[in-house]
Amino acid sequence: MEKFVTPAWISSVPKKVGASGIGKIKADQWRILGTLHFPVALAVVWSSAGTSELHGQKGKLLDTTFSLVSAILIACSHSTSPAHAKAYLRYMQNYIDGIKELDPGFKFLPNHHMALHLHEYLEQYGPVHSWWAFPFERLIGIMQRIPSNGKPGEYLCP
Repeated sequence: MEKFVTPAWISSVPKKVGASGIGKIKADQWRILGTLHFPVALAVVWSSAGTSELHGQKGKLLDTTFSLVSAILIACSHSTSPAHAKAYLRYMQNYIDGIKELDPGFKFLPNHHMALHLHEYLEQYGPVHSWWAFPFERLIGIMQRIPSNGKPGEYLCP
């Protein structure tokens, strides 16, 4: 992570993810870690192990990871089209199929099912940036930091 160089337009992330004292990682930082740093790190580490490693279980895991990353990047794009929606669905189905193959006993969650419907929302509502809940989550976080005496209708002055 310390050697990873990113363009200026990519938000920064903590250099020592997982170490104590770095604070909470924000949703956008998780998105950048999950769609850029982690997949590249996996590819670099596993490719240095040799090509035979990438034709087995690790190769399938890497393909599955990149299918998820591709779906996320399409879903988080600032523009969309019917072709984008179809590509998103194809990558998400590859991801789900990859998980099934890698771990047949995996317990899928409702979020996995919902993710398979996101392509419909991309077609109906446009880019996810125009209707996702991150601004509301941020506002909730700000409101939670406001001092309160726990009594509705009475504001505690700091």
